[in-house]
Amino acid sequence: MQIKKTYLKGLLIIEPVVFKDNRGYFFESYNKDKLAKLNINFVQDNESLSQKNVLRGLHFQKPPFAQDKLVRVTRGAVLDVVIDLRKSSETFGKHFAIKLSAKNKKQLFIPKSFAHGFLTLKKNTVFNYKCSNFYKAENEVTINCFDKDLNIDWKTANIILSDRDKNAINFSSFESPF
Repeated sequence: MQIKKTYLKGLLIIEPVVFKDNRGYFFESYNKDKLAKLNINFVQDNESLSQKNVLRGLHFQKPPFAQDKLVRVTRGAVLDVVIDLRKSSETFGKHFAIKLSAKNKKQLFIPKSFAHGFLTLKKNTVFNYKCSNFYKAENEVTINCFDKDLNIDWKTANIILSDRDKNAINFSSFESPF
């Protein structure tokens, strides 16, 4: 398992070592000892199934229910996007995007002070994530994924959004709790 830093401090790409042979493949998707330096206790696993061009996000939970997440795709592919919400950070309001897929098996560790969203690139995409805190609907915030201040290139115009995500707040009117 290789852990790679990104330009957003604390946001990490996790690349497993995949062992392949004529039977298929094997890899560790999670190893508590290898990720011990993160000092995270995951308490909830979630999974979503989405059709192509579904965009979920940009979401986060406010303290005291903020969540660290370890995300990966087990079928299909996504464009995964993360926004730095730390007011004191040099990269506040900046985003990082990466393709996560069942094929590349990359994972992303997202600290609790980041908003997160993903756009499915294939039909029937299955997205999994481990969370360090339990979900509380009343503590969830959704930031407008099309906000011009964020300047995210989602690479398609045919996006399917939930009603909640359609009614998200703009980043410019958002007050970060981090």
